[in-house]
Amino acid sequence: MNNSEFTRVTVRPADEYNQQLVSQVHPPNWVNPQPADIYDLVVIGAGTAGLVVAAGAAGLDLGLKVALIEKHLMGGDCLNVGCVPSKTIIRSARVVGEMWKAKDLGINVPKHIDVDFSAVMARMRQIRAGISHHDSAERFASLGVDVFLGNGRFASQNTVEVGEQTLRFKKAVIATGARAAQPAIPGIEQAGYLTNESVFSLIQKPEHLAVIGGGPIGCELAQTFRRLGSEVILFHTGAHILNKEDAEAAEILQKVLVAEGIRLVLNSRLEEVVTVTEGKRLYFSVNGHRDSVTVDEILVGAGRVPNVAGLNLEAVKVEYDERRGVKVNDYLQTTNPKIYAAGDICMDWKFTHAADAAARIVIKNTLFSPFGWGRAKLSHLVMPWVTYTDPEIAHVGIDESQGQKLGIKINTIKIPFSSVDRAIADSEVSGFLKIHHQQGSDEILGATIVASHAGEMISEITTAIVNKVGLNKLSTVIHPYPTQAEAIKKAADAYRRTLLTSRTKKLLKFLTKFS
Repeated sequence: MNNSEFTRVTVRPADEYNQQLVSQVHPPNWVNPQPADIYDLVVIGAGTAGLVVAAGAAGLDLGLKVALIEKHLMGGDCLNVGCVPSKTIIRSARVVGEMWKAKDLGINVPKHIDVDFSAVMARMRQIRAGISHHDSAERFASLGVDVFLGNGRFASQNTVEVGEQTLRFKKAVIATGARAAQPAIPGIEQAGYLTNESVFSLIQKPEHLAVIGGGPIGCELAQTFRRLGSEVILFHTGAHILNKEDAEAAEILQKVLVAEGIRLVLNSRLEEVVTVTEGKRLYFSVNGHRDSVTVDEILVGAGRVPNVAGLNLEAVKVEYDERRGVKVNDYLQTTNPKIYAAGDICMDWKFTHAADAAARIVIKNTLFSPFGWGRAKLSHLVMPWVTYTDPEIAHVGIDESQGQKLGIKINTIKIPFSSVDRAIADSEVSGFLKIHHQQGSDEILGATIVASHAGEMISEITTAIVNKVGLNKLSTVIHPYPTQAEAIKKAADAYRRTLLTSRTKKLLKFLTKFS
């Protein structure tokens, strides 16, 4: 296959870092290999799920034939327009947040903090390029994977076409991910807008930025751009941000965003966008009252759409929905038993770590479950997630409302960080830890943490849930003092104190007489 047969990719700005990125994850001089007679696995999509399936299957050194197809950038959203670039600029913004808090810690800093926005974005591009070799076409080829750059589409029950080449397969995996949804707002297409797929190409700071969507992406980037110097207005249709999170956790973050100067417009309905001399004017209404605001840029952070177009799924009888994606069962098997799917294309959990975990299920179920024996289930996963604002909000498992729907009686232990010495020393007392356990048992069913580094703390509780470590056992785990993670031990100790009934007190008193 010659170079003209797949679309070359350019990432803006076309500086040395983005050229390095493209050379790794969509090299312009790449020549697709000659297809094998038949592949054990053909994977369409080289985002997290696709990469893990391909590398995991090929890396077993069992002589399996694996093909990986990608039409755009290997690494998918996570490397190119998601986790890596967003967390890199969030780190820069966190420095500004620390400087805003410095006076409370006895440190005087200049009132004006000089943020070099172009340098922040250049650092992001440099880090992204430096990481990109992990997901590169060359690396996966070295693992024994046949890497094909181009559009993959099903041609028959056991073939996929890439350009003029045909790949025969025993099993196939759809891992084409999702993209930002186009908002149904009159005039926004003509005015132009940013999504996570384009915002990281900015080299100049927008002085005035409108963010549409009060979910995790919208909140993370609204706070980040505010700290980097933009005037930010955040529109959200709900009564409070982060509708899917613990309401108390969302309220803490909402107060932080307002305190940092973000204008929140809740219960809002965006009606129209008009291009004017000063920029882009958004007309909106709140409770019937119409208003407008003019900004330089609009960032849409609400909604994802699965990438099902162009796959010719009808040819292989794979059912799908244009809004929800490919239909799969609990084994991640599509309506065609030889074809599986993983990641954002088919799952409600749209996280990198969820795609990784799903990919491991796919490897097990496609290659090592003959006659369906011992298949792994998606529903067995215990999935944590984190909103990377400051403070972070981390969650795992179920809460009280979900417990009610499932008919499970839940007790909740709450430890405010105002009672945790390290949080007091850090002046980070507004957060909390909630642990949900089954009534009458020490079994942990879920947790929410609001803290500066909640994402680093949630894994201990996730580990406890997965391994059936109850609060009794957790209370015996020694936590270094002082750390904010000590809140977990405090919660476990609080549970044990509930066991100290009048009857157990009498027993303990009796035992002291013989000790």
